Amino acid sequence: MLTTALDRLNIPTIVAICGSTRFMTEMADADRELTWRGHIVIKPGCDMKNPHGLWADPDEAEAGKRRLDGLHRAKIRLAHTVLVVGPYIGDSTRAEIEYARSLGKPVTFTHPEVDPAA
Repeated sequence: MLTTALDRLNIPTIVAICGSTRFMTEMADADRELTWRGHIVIKPGCDMKNPHGLWADPDEAEAGKRRLDGLHRAKIRLAHTVLVVGPYIGDSTRAEIEYARSLGKPVTFTHPEVDPAA
């Protein structure tokens, strides 16, 4: 239903980038390349591995992590396809891959050897 509406509106392919936030630089590189090729890119916007006032309070950080996880799943639902960035995947990224695949989203990897299905 969403895909049909996006097609009718002539919306370019939407790519959701997933991966560990330790690869934020690589995600930015992938974003730039995909955007240059005409895609809409959505990716993690907060790197909680680096200190910031928004998540300085431990209780707020935990609540924020849950919100961000839900938001990223919404980005996956919105996307036509998913790109997993980086040579390593942890539990969160593995869960995102499983979620995307459960929705029938194509999932590609910058490092195909880390694909849990490989």
